[in-house]
Amino acid sequence: MSKTQRIKGVLAPVVTPFDKDLNPDTRRFIAQCRWLVSQGSGLACFGTNSEANSLSVNERLALLEALLSAGVDPQRMMPGTGCCALSDSIKLTEHAVKAGCAGVLMLPPFYYKGVSDEGLYRNFSEIIERVGDSRLRIYLYHIPPVAVVGITPKLVERLLKKYPQNIAGMKDSSGDWNNTKTFLDNFAKQGFDVFAGSESFLLANMRNGGAGCISATANVNPGPIDKLYREWKNTDADAQQKALDVVRGTFGNSKYLMIAALKAGIAQYSGDEHWCTVRPPLVELSKEQRASLAAELKAIEFEMPGLKAA
Repeated sequence: MSKTQRIKGVLAPVVTPFDKDLNPDTRRFIAQCRWLVSQGSGLACFGTNSEANSLSVNERLALLEALLSAGVDPQRMMPGTGCCALSDSIKLTEHAVKAGCAGVLMLPPFYYKGVSDEGLYRNFSEIIERVGDSRLRIYLYHIPPVAVVGITPKLVERLLKKYPQNIAGMKDSSGDWNNTKTFLDNFAKQGFDVFAGSESFLLANMRNGGAGCISATANVNPGPIDKLYREWKNTDADAQQKALDVVRGTFGNSKYLMIAALKAGIAQYSGDEHWCTVRPPLVELSKEQRASLAAELKAIEFEMPGLKAA
């Protein structure tokens, strides 16, 4: 990987299929990743909507190896490697770098609350130093609604000063556009790539020097999201954004658990009921919820072209 080569565009935090025994379903996982790539999406495997924190380290390693063995391009991948345990983060990150992945998406260690920037700096610094590979590209994952522990501009500034080659960017899932713009204004000109955490901010992000988006709904609507990424300068970009927002609002409706809704959508459009399974403590949509979601998707004429059962 060259010093300047970066992954940009649209990435999906790929939902993880499970079999009847709640084990990761490798065959369906590979098929879904191939479909996403065919629609223009990159693969942020083992993100929030991947149920990553319900997966063991060994399960993540095995799934990534399965993708590589299936010939999926690692340069389209930004696997999540941030864990509460420093040793787990190092192991996953080292594996991703050796596999040739374009980057890693890294949560801060999130169990302890109220930790200082100094503690977070030491965490990321230890990972970089112990992996010890110039190819490492870290994208910091800011998701305070879930992790509570967040990424501050001062932390980014310090990390960039010490590790300008390794700290490549961030995903901002704060849900606050002003926060995203703060990072863009402060760091985008330094080559720090800012990804919006939802396609709802994709157009604004691109207009302000952003790198794209890493969004849950890219699991089900990758083509149109990628289209806006490529055509954000076009005169119809605002209309494209509004259309994306409608789909986002349907799957992200507060009456549904979003991960379960995404899986229900994949099950519906692929005809593969196995996709509805989530790992406890999450619970799948009820029959009534699935019927409601299906009716809403029909009403907006939603489609998932090319999706087939694995």
